[in-house]
Amino acid sequence: MIRLDRRRALATVASALAAMGMGRRLEGAAPSRPVRGPIRLSLNENPFGPAPGVVEAITQDFHNLCRYTGGEFNALLNAIATHESVRREQVVLGEILEPLGTRLSLEGGPGGEFVYSDPGYTALIDTAAAVGGRSIAVPLNAALENDLAAIAAKVNERTRAVYLVNPHNPTGIVAAADAFRDFARSLSKRTLVIVDEAYLEYAEDFEERTLSDLVRAGENVIVFRTLAKMYGLAGLEIGYGLLPDNLAAMLIAQGANDPHLFNRLAVAAARASLRAVDYVPHVRAAVTAQRDSWFRLLRELHVHHTASAANFIFMQTGWLHARFAAAMLEHGVVIGRAFPPYDDWARISIGLPAENAWAQAAVRKILAR
Repeated sequence: MIRLDRRRALATVASALAAMGMGRRLEGAAPSRPVRGPIRLSLNENPFGPAPGVVEAITQDFHNLCRYTGGEFNALLNAIATHESVRREQVVLGEILEPLGTRLSLEGGPGGEFVYSDPGYTALIDTAAAVGGRSIAVPLNAALENDLAAIAAKVNERTRAVYLVNPHNPTGIVAAADAFRDFARSLSKRTLVIVDEAYLEYAEDFEERTLSDLVRAGENVIVFRTLAKMYGLAGLEIGYGLLPDNLAAMLIAQGANDPHLFNRLAVAAARASLRAVDYVPHVRAAVTAQRDSWFRLLRELHVHHTASAANFIFMQTGWLHARFAAAMLEHGVVIGRAFPPYDDWARISIGLPAENAWAQAAVRKILAR
């Protein structure tokens, strides 16, 4: 949801922070419907909108729409390199997971294996499989975490990469920092390790949990980030990867980081987002408060759920997903897709405070049947 100016954007975040006690008020009067159409709590978007200054940066660049992206792109690469404390040559701009899967699969010919946690986000896996790669699915462990031991056991001479999401999607569980780092460092001696940190900025102690330090240290590790989640730029499709030198050079030689491939408004928005240093902690606090209100409700209803550290919750409703999703839609709420084999679980994204209150009241009514 794009705010029209800096003042309104700041007011939105401030109102979210002020809503920390909302979960305790669910016992009172039913919340009012926040919007006329369905409330979309399905795609893990940041409903608080982009950082202050982003809309201004975009509007100031409108008069340049007749120009191809040029020097602004180089300035963004430099900004990311500074932000991540890596060399510019290690930054590959874009939502790189799909093209990375394709290129890794093609590079060694058909039959390369890609190991991942199932269920999960499979964009990289799907594109690799489309050009001859083999997807090797490893079930989550009993705690619904990435099963690191089982994943390591699947790695062999045919493995092209191991792909992990941390915090995991759909469970939202963030791996223990030291154990996960040690695992990635060790496994990277045997194969490429790709870590998707799309939701990590929502977790506490982000600096301790990110594996960007392994990239800086020259390990065979890729860290992917997107500005679609925490930074609220889902509509502009922009992210970046931090890569080892050889892989970055390969992708760049094959056409990555060509400024002409990038929307100049997305570049302007990304630069403005990285300049807004106070924005991430504000949104993290707002989302944490709203997520905690969900946890209070689920504990009250005795509904099993994960300890999500992301901007969504994952709960076991006891209903088949299609039935529960249809019941939520009857109440005007669209929730996330199904994640087999967890057929009686549901993923619900964190929305604005009023949207969460409405969705929580719907869950209360449905599960009381």
